[in-house]
Amino acid sequence: MRVGRLVKAHGLKGAIKLELYTDDPEGRFAPGSVFTLQVPESSPWHGKQLTVREFRWMNTHPVAFFDGVDDREAAEELIRAILWIDQDTHAPSTEDDAWFDHQLVGLDVVREDAVVGRVIRVDHMPAQDLLIVRLDGDREVLVPFVKAIVPDVDIDAGRLIVTPPPGLFEDLPAGDDSEPEPAEPAED
Repeated sequence: MRVGRLVKAHGLKGAIKLELYTDDPEGRFAPGSVFTLQVPESSPWHGKQLTVREFRWMNTHPVAFFDGVDDREAAEELIRAILWIDQDTHAPSTEDDAWFDHQLVGLDVVREDAVVGRVIRVDHMPAQDLLIVRLDGDREVLVPFVKAIVPDVDIDAGRLIVTPPPGLFEDLPAGDDSEPEPAEPAED
């Protein structure tokens, strides 16, 4: 499971600012936590792991120190690396209404008691997560993963219920393309 990305060296002692992909940064980045690195094959860090030495917040930014990264030069070699951890794919989430991406991908999407598609991917955007749903005919739809549109997720049944607004899953009928009539001036 992807939990973060290294974005910028911070200071001279090897600290690196993080972009977090987890709701539990203090737990995921506790001292001793080990991450698999996703870096280009040409990187000296390819095939290696990182172990957290220290995690802290500096001016509202998450910053981590890692074993073997003792100066700015070493930190800069790791910029843009993605941090992964092994995740038990059968472990339930510890939060209500929270799921791992792998639990959502593959679920049937049900609208008005009919299966209309299947979740093929989850994209994490700044405002909200999006479910990428493949409809019949290989068309893909981006569904905001919010309670108003996805009121029920049933992992055990392998489905989620959607109540989309008009036009999300189907094309709306073309409106009248004529020019609107000018408004009559109001009488005093």
